[in-house]
Amino acid sequence: MTISVLKFRTRATHAAVGLLVLLFSSFLAPLAFAKPSPELILKLAAGDNDAKVDALNAIAGQADPEYLPVLKALGDESLKVVDGKQVLIVDGEKITDAITGAEIKELPETAEDVVTNNRVTLALQNAFAALDLTSTDRNTRFAAVKKLQDAPDEAIVPLLDKALQVEKDPKIIVMLRLTQAAAQLHNADKGVRMAAITTLGESDDPAMKQLLAGLLEKEGDAFKEPDETVRVAAQKGIESIDQRLKYGEWLGGAFTGISLGSILLLAALGLAITYGLMGVINMAHGELIMIGAYATYITQNIIRAHFPGLIEFYPLIALPIAFLASGLVGVLMERLVIKHLYGRPLETLLATWGISLILIQSVRSFFGAQNVLVENPQWLSGGVQVMSNLILPYNRLAIIAFAALVVMGMTLILTRTRLGLFVRAVTQNRQMASCVGVATPRVDTVAFGLGAGIAGLAGCALSQVTNVGPDLGQGYIIDSFMVVVTGGVGQLSGTIYAALGLGLINKFIEGWAGAVLAKIAVLVFIIIFIQKRPQGLFAIKGRFVDA
Repeated sequence: MTISVLKFRTRATHAAVGLLVLLFSSFLAPLAFAKPSPELILKLAAGDNDAKVDALNAIAGQADPEYLPVLKALGDESLKVVDGKQVLIVDGEKITDAITGAEIKELPETAEDVVTNNRVTLALQNAFAALDLTSTDRNTRFAAVKKLQDAPDEAIVPLLDKALQVEKDPKIIVMLRLTQAAAQLHNADKGVRMAAITTLGESDDPAMKQLLAGLLEKEGDAFKEPDETVRVAAQKGIESIDQRLKYGEWLGGAFTGISLGSILLLAALGLAITYGLMGVINMAHGELIMIGAYATYITQNIIRAHFPGLIEFYPLIALPIAFLASGLVGVLMERLVIKHLYGRPLETLLATWGISLILIQSVRSFFGAQNVLVENPQWLSGGVQVMSNLILPYNRLAIIAFAALVVMGMTLILTRTRLGLFVRAVTQNRQMASCVGVATPRVDTVAFGLGAGIAGLAGCALSQVTNVGPDLGQGYIIDSFMVVVTGGVGQLSGTIYAALGLGLINKFIEGWAGAVLAKIAVLVFIIIFIQKRPQGLFAIKGRFVDA
């Protein structure tokens, strides 16, 4: 009885092991690669260029890594063919038979180099890309699909099918489907061609548009695509892509306008205090922006030299330094010059213009007349690709977000703090504010320093998107005044609307008429606007007493 049980258990164990082996071998069977084909290797080495391209396309379709040594040898020009019958790989002093893998002691005298042309080179790159599709690295697979899109061939369609079955990345899946459709665009089956056209027509890639346009070309008097239904579908697909590209252009123009508006807003916010609230025409405001940019440059160099591990965060470290540097210069300007000129706008204008020239020449003497290099950290480099023709740069996105934070901070300071209350009181009625105990000279100094510090923040932000040089501020002073006047003197909200509005108007006109005419058009618009509405977009409500 015991022996029978043991025999039964032994048979059951053997059956289970056999079942496991069967299942394991069934699982591995789809993953196994076929042996390299001698015919393909001979065709690759000894055939004409058309035969080489066909062989490479077939190898790309198999994506068998066993072909990798032959492909590398072909790319390195170290592949030899002997009498059209033997293919050798020469690696230094080592010579290997590409078909059998056997080592050859001596290179035969009849061995010849395998010659390629541009078509073969492109097909070779596609074969390498096909092998990369099986990589576990996402960036490698992404680059492989991009390479295959350059010259899609129907031979790689089975490979693309396999890749689509296992791919998880949504962006790569879309690219694989487009590549597959491009490869099937000249399939003999009309239904396959129509499906490929539908897939390509849903894209926003100009390259897909060119592929569809190829179906509408003529060879002599006949179309390349003989079926009129297919040609009509291709034309609709082109129109669909054009519509998406137009959306991308409009969105790109809107983003560029908002980006420019954010830059103008940063440049004008400080002026909104010194001019809009205090009534001081500060022609050196642009140079305060320039000082903030140079403070960022100095911070970058110090961190790179002494704290290289923090170099990625230098813009964040530079923000308070730029604010303090420009704010200190602003306080000195107010204490030494401007406080003696309140109520005399023309003399203030001339004095601050002279200060601007002094600051420019001082920077030229210390740093030189040439632009200095302020580099973007990695996290501000590159951008987000929303569409094929729309990339949102990280540094521009950061400036938009930074401008929003500065606006919120300014709003809180002016509406929720004691300083803001004093600034508004002095702005509306200086004499009455003084009578109730407000130290108006101190408020003037702090407010002017705050406006100058915000100009320094603008300089720090601008250093990430434009050249930093002694003349940096000259390009923004006029635009800043236009923003403040258009928005309404003394109105922070008007400054915001005016900056964004002028940025959008400028960029949309620039795309239609060019940069110079856009500047002229914006200036004419502002002149007409001020003539019709001198108080700007938002007029200050209430009664004011002149100082």
